[in-house]
Amino acid sequence: MVAVIGAGIVGLAIAYQVFKAGARVTLIDRDPEGDKVSFGNAGGIAVTEVFPASAPQVWLRVWGWAVDPLGPLSIRPGHVPRMLPWLLRFARHSQALEVERISRALAALNSRVYDDLMPMLRELGMTDDLRRSGALTLYETEQGYRRDAAEWACKRARGIQVEQLSVAEARLMEPALGTLVSRALFTPQWSIVRNPKRLADRLREFLLRSGVVIRRAEVLRLVATSGPRPSVHLAGQETTTADKVIVAAGVWSSGLAASVGDKVLMESERGYNSTLPAPGISLDRELIFAERRFVATPLDCGLRIGGAAEFGGLHAPANYRRSEDLVELAKRYLPDLQTSGGTHWAGHRPTTPDSLPVISRARSHPDVLYGFGHGHLGLTHAATTGALIRDLIFNQSSSIDMTPYDIRRFN
Repeated sequence: MVAVIGAGIVGLAIAYQVFKAGARVTLIDRDPEGDKVSFGNAGGIAVTEVFPASAPQVWLRVWGWAVDPLGPLSIRPGHVPRMLPWLLRFARHSQALEVERISRALAALNSRVYDDLMPMLRELGMTDDLRRSGALTLYETEQGYRRDAAEWACKRARGIQVEQLSVAEARLMEPALGTLVSRALFTPQWSIVRNPKRLADRLREFLLRSGVVIRRAEVLRLVATSGPRPSVHLAGQETTTADKVIVAAGVWSSGLAASVGDKVLMESERGYNSTLPAPGISLDRELIFAERRFVATPLDCGLRIGGAAEFGGLHAPANYRRSEDLVELAKRYLPDLQTSGGTHWAGHRPTTPDSLPVISRARSHPDVLYGFGHGHLGLTHAATTGALIRDLIFNQSSSIDMTPYDIRRFN
């Protein structure tokens, strides 16, 4: 039996891929149907995102963003001492050779995304839920556009299609755009899942119908040293053993990895959004506002305006003023936007300092495996992570070098 811990989109996709390969699967989550980052994300299949967050120009702007009330980054002062090791590693990854290495590793994952995702969508009857209309990246200033030149050069070098548009061409594609935009680029490989929650619900329902067991339980720790099979300790003094245990619990994964001796540098990067059910405008694709680091995505449930990165730990209360700020920013770019009736949301992104997920075996036990730490790319990499974990379980060779995603990189 294979036990998968975590019923977010990554855990569900892992359970799907492992089950389809012939394993008996039990999925464990304290609230399998509950609100998760998988449900509240912007819906992007972001295969164009191959540039690490730690790039030099980003690192140099971090502190300016942190003091801007409408900036894309907020760091709660009391949390700074706890995240210093993460910040130091983040700074190290801003070196040119590291940016090159990380971008290659991200591109390797992204090169597989549609090959792994489309069969799953077909089986779920959801191919029409994928809108492959590309994305528009927009700049307010020429300075901002030139500052990102290295990022766009990196993307082109990794095979990403990038088309420069005039402002008039951008407005023909998206008439709702106002006059603030001065530069626009189109990336046709980007796509949107029209309703991320519907995808997670359909996948969970498919697993249940197929015989996958979904247990509602809180996992306290793993034990992988007392016998040949790892065990999962649950709340209520219950223990279950499995042939393989896969940790896919998002930001809570680092504690479970620590229980079997594996160190992980991972922070909760809380993201915020507002979903406007009647925005009064129509968009055909995701808009990425590059200088302000937020997006506007047309979903079946409304226009979702999301972004912001807040580092304050898992237990700090959400500051929904961040969600309101995003709507205020969007109004500047989309002047006819109707902002009433929106719902605010916040969720914890599991973020590593090198922008790479952990997809590997545990150091201490070959039958404990990890699939977490995807940051902003959980939805994008879910099906591929599931396929790579499946290959590890069944000792199949991988089409890509798995070294960059190994847990051992944190030791």
